[in-house]
Amino acid sequence: MLTARHAAIRLLKLMMVASLVLPAVLFAFAAYVSYRNFERVSDERIERSLDILHEHALKVLQTVERTFAEINEVTRGMSDDDIRMNEGPLHARLRRIVDALPQLQGIALVDRDGRPLVSSNLQPVSRTVDLSDRDYFVAQKNGDAGTYVSAVHVPRMQGINGYFFTLTQRRASDDGKFNGVVSVALLPQYFEEFYARMAPAKGGYYGMARADGGFLARYPVLPDRMLKLDRRSQFRVGVRHGLDRYIYWVDSQFDGIDRRIGYRKLSGFEVYVLAGIERAAINAEWMAYMGSHLMFGLPLSAFLFLGLWLALRRTRRLYDEAERREIAEGALRQAQRLEAIGQLTGGVAHDFNNLLMIISGSVERLRGELTDKRHTRLLDMIGTATHRGETLTRQLLTYSRKQTLTPQVVDLAQHLPAVRELLTRSLRSDIEIKVDVPEGVAVRVDPGEFELAILNLAVNAKDAMPNGGTITIRAKPVTLKGEATEEGLSGDFVAVRVVDTGHGIPADILTRVFEPFFTTKEVGKGTGLGLSQVYGFAKQSGGTATVSSAEGRGTAITIYLPRCHEAPALAEPQAQAQPQSEAAGTVLLVEDNADVAEVGAGYLRQLGYRVRSVANAQAALAALRLDAEVDLVFSDILMPGGMNGLDLAHEIAVRFPGIPVLLTTGYSASAQDAVRQGLVVLQKPYDLDSLRRSIGEAVENVKGRTRRKAAVAG
Repeated sequence: MLTARHAAIRLLKLMMVASLVLPAVLFAFAAYVSYRNFERVSDERIERSLDILHEHALKVLQTVERTFAEINEVTRGMSDDDIRMNEGPLHARLRRIVDALPQLQGIALVDRDGRPLVSSNLQPVSRTVDLSDRDYFVAQKNGDAGTYVSAVHVPRMQGINGYFFTLTQRRASDDGKFNGVVSVALLPQYFEEFYARMAPAKGGYYGMARADGGFLARYPVLPDRMLKLDRRSQFRVGVRHGLDRYIYWVDSQFDGIDRRIGYRKLSGFEVYVLAGIERAAINAEWMAYMGSHLMFGLPLSAFLFLGLWLALRRTRRLYDEAERREIAEGALRQAQRLEAIGQLTGGVAHDFNNLLMIISGSVERLRGELTDKRHTRLLDMIGTATHRGETLTRQLLTYSRKQTLTPQVVDLAQHLPAVRELLTRSLRSDIEIKVDVPEGVAVRVDPGEFELAILNLAVNAKDAMPNGGTITIRAKPVTLKGEATEEGLSGDFVAVRVVDTGHGIPADILTRVFEPFFTTKEVGKGTGLGLSQVYGFAKQSGGTATVSSAEGRGTAITIYLPRCHEAPALAEPQAQAQPQSEAAGTVLLVEDNADVAEVGAGYLRQLGYRVRSVANAQAALAALRLDAEVDLVFSDILMPGGMNGLDLAHEIAVRFPGIPVLLTTGYSASAQDAVRQGLVVLQKPYDLDSLRRSIGEAVENVKGRTRRKAAVAG
């Protein structure tokens, strides 16, 4: 009977699961199929948009080519002097052409030296303007580039405003030599207004770009029209592979929006039109479609599930109580076992400490009575064993703590020799380590990350010298003027250079050494993250890292770090924490994660604080407006709602300048700006002691700011 009942219950449970799983599987399959169909429909929309964009752009550019023919006909046989003498009539003629074509910004004739001869926009034209460095001039000067499409530029002639790009052709000459250019400037706004009219209510994307990734026009419009796609972008990769048309998914490097984008090359021009749809718009349309199906399928599945649930409830009514009793008894037994284990652990630790106390006390007492060397040696052995027992007991009852690391002023003349000692213990004995650093060279870095970067470089150097060699670490102040690094850094820096005498790096992979996960080591002998950490550390510290190498002659990696002229802070003795016998004040805790907020509130209460909790920055400001009697605001940096912890700290500094703010985050990169602005940041996960220290720093920050203001006012 019992087996039959259990079999019936299992069958009903399977049917209940099937009533949910089968519709869910069918719905998931239908959702997958429909999503692929929506992608296909989106691709068709993109293709239709590209047809329109291609036709529109081609007509505009072909109209410009006909304009070239008209201008060449007007100026045929005229020398530069003739053009200057007839500047007035030519200006008027060019002006009529520009007025007739709304896409044009202006027309200009430029001589072989890059000086304008006549312009549709100005009369007389300035003879001092130099256009010889413009890409459209250089391209034609170096050889007949046909109809050349330039990048977007800003006008140099006074009285002309706005961005433009140009189409240029060589000016006709009898001897075939370079005689200057005819430049027809087009307005990006003309194309962007057309794109705006084409765009749907939400999610549309249109553009026109050159093969080098430079945009000529784009909708939505970019604040900086000079931006260019990097060479790793999907667009430039497709162009490099000779694809004249391509559709792909991409996260925009400019606005971070995920889009489905297609491009097509204009016939006869090195120009591409682009059209796309935001993934969010595709998803919204797809979810609306699937929601209509869910409205019909969900009630039916729920009705079937409810019927099976009622049947199951009726079937198991007779023995359900007994089963629950068995489960409760099992849970009670499990809890009792866990409690017994906990009591045993605590009891052993307590008794063991008592035994160690007796032993250590007896040892100290016997030391005064037994002075024989043999007895003293035995007592020392007992004392050492006692100390180890105490350490073992502490490890049984405590957790290790993570220390929060923040940027500090580091004197390299003191720090690098200490790092050398660390490397000497870590590397092989056949590797010599030399350190050369002058006095008075300091940087502001995270000491732990700096040591890790040097260690990574040393380990790489060790692997490059299997038969031994020399690692030289040099540091010297340098002044960069923008040309020393690819990033164009300028200012006072410290170059920390690590040089080895290893086998070197081949030239074909030298540019990839800082890429994450790139390694030439055998499987299991390297992750490819060592040099990536070095580069990331240098960048986060406001500098960069470079590499130079030659096969057979070693490798040199240089870390450029901004020089700091402050003196390193002297280490202050840590004051012993005193137990607090009364409330230390009120803390406003701002944390959107309820579990994390509960932990933080518990720590704060342990420190003697009263805690008020809110879920976001807006709620925190509202709480302060209602009651500003708060001794500290403890806020997470990353929060939903449009205002993060940094924004909240700035608002509090303006509205409630006397309230200290302590920030916390689980992302070190998120704390970079806060630390740079002088705020105290506590890294998650934190413990009670680190929280206590950070609260003290935050309170001292506000006191110091108040003292400085008072000194200025006085």
